Amino acid sequence: MIVLFNKPFRVLCQFSPHENKTTLKEFIKLPNVYPAGRLDYDSEGLLLLTDDGKLQHRLSDPKHQKKKVYWAQVEGAPTADELKPFSTGIDLKDGRTKPASAKVISEPTGLWPRNPPIRERKNIPDTWLEITLTEGKNRQVRRMCAALGYPVLRLVRAEIANYSLKELQPGEFKVINNQ
Repeated sequence: MIVLFNKPFRVLCQFSPHENKTTLKEFIKLPNVYPAGRLDYDSEGLLLLTDDGKLQHRLSDPKHQKKKVYWAQVEGAPTADELKPFSTGIDLKDGRTKPASAKVISEPTGLWPRNPPIRERKNIPDTWLEITLTEGKNRQVRRMCAALGYPVLRLVRAEIANYSLKELQPGEFKVINNQ
């Protein structure tokens, strides 16, 4: 079984209680499913869970290079030239990232309001980017954007491999029986 879950902002990707923070247990009451990968506490969007250990490994292990698509709202207005380093990899403290892609997009259609809303500054524009990775270093999208001078204000994972959020709203999940 595969569970597609739209993880809300400020939810931990674990079932066990942790320091008065909301966890997956508040949303998913299915037995014996575990996250295939993680999504930061302050990030939103698609999280896959499964009861199949081999599938969990294939989806989350970076050596399988499963594509992950993120929508990042960043502070500032990067140009296509300023986003070119994504295509060759960006040097971070824990090493160079694998090549990725990044492009400016319009605000994604059907995106729900975040609670609480992001901070807005009258004199600093913000821009939406679509970023596609095949690895998953800790807080990688945020660190890559920051390295280029564009801090992330909001981060939503839209796709993992062949799975996408589609119309799932925050806190909703859908069960798919894999064959």
